[in-house]
Amino acid sequence: MVHGAVGVPRPCADRIVFAGHATVAIDLAGTRLLTDPLLRARVAHLRRRAPLPAVEAVGAPDAVLISHLHHDHLDLTSLRLLGQSTPLVVPAGAGAWLARRGFAHTRELEVGESATVGSLSVRAVPARHDERRHPGGPRARALGYVVRSPEDSVAVYFAGDTGLFAGMAQIAPRLDLALLPVAGWGRRLGPGHMDPLEAAEAARLLAPRVAVPIHWGTLAPIGASRGLLQDHGDAPHRFAGHVARLAPAVEVAILAPGEQLALAGARTA
Repeated sequence: MVHGAVGVPRPCADRIVFAGHATVAIDLAGTRLLTDPLLRARVAHLRRRAPLPAVEAVGAPDAVLISHLHHDHLDLTSLRLLGQSTPLVVPAGAGAWLARRGFAHTRELEVGESATVGSLSVRAVPARHDERRHPGGPRARALGYVVRSPEDSVAVYFAGDTGLFAGMAQIAPRLDLALLPVAGWGRRLGPGHMDPLEAAEAARLLAPRVAVPIHWGTLAPIGASRGLLQDHGDAPHRFAGHVARLAPAVEVAILAPGEQLALAGARTA
C-alpha cells in the first residue's frame, strides 16, 4: 500500500508509471502528478487482477488529477492512503463534496481552465462520460487533462474515461504522449467509453508521438470468466493493431501495470 509515501525520492528522469486501470504517475520536470488513483485490491464488486503499485512508483504526488466521480476513478480510500492534505485537481462541482470528507486542498476546474502544479501547467479538456456518482452522489462534468512542462517542452494528455468525439482533434496542437482508455471491466462497454478501435481513431485525431493504452486488464467483477479476462488482456494489442492501420505515425507503448516509460521514448521495466 502507500502508507508512509511522504519523502519517497523522485526519479531524475521524466517518465510515466502505469499503475493499472486509469492510475498513472507522471514524473515531469521535477513534479509528480497521479491520475485517478486506485490503490487497493477491491472496490465495490470489482477485484484487482494486477499487483498493487509500489510506494516509490506513486507515492507523494504534488497533486492528484481526478477525471470524474465514478468509484473506480475517485476512490476515497485510495485518496486517504495518499494523505488528506494531498492537493486534488477535480471537476467543478466536486470540491465541496470532497471537503466534507476531509479533503480541504481541492482545485476545481471547468473545461478550458488551467492550474499550476509545481513546474507544470494542467489544463482541463472535454470528455464524454457519465457525470454522476452512484448512488445518490454529486454530479460533475467529466474531464481530461493536458499536462505541459515548462517552455512547453513536453505535453501529456490524460483522457480519463471518455467516449470518442470529433473535438479530440482540437484538444492540443502537439502531444508527446496520449494516455487513452481502450477497454473496461465488464462484459460490455456502456456509453462514454472507447473500445480498441475507437481508441485508435482517437489516436488518429490526437496525433501524439506516443500512445499508451490504459483502463484495461486491471479490474474484473468477482467471478469473471476466463474468457472475459482474456478479452480484457487482449484489448491493448488490438488497439496497437488498429493504430498501425489508422495512424501509422503514432507509436504505441503497451505497459503492464508497474511498468514505466521514459518520456524520451524507451520503455524500461
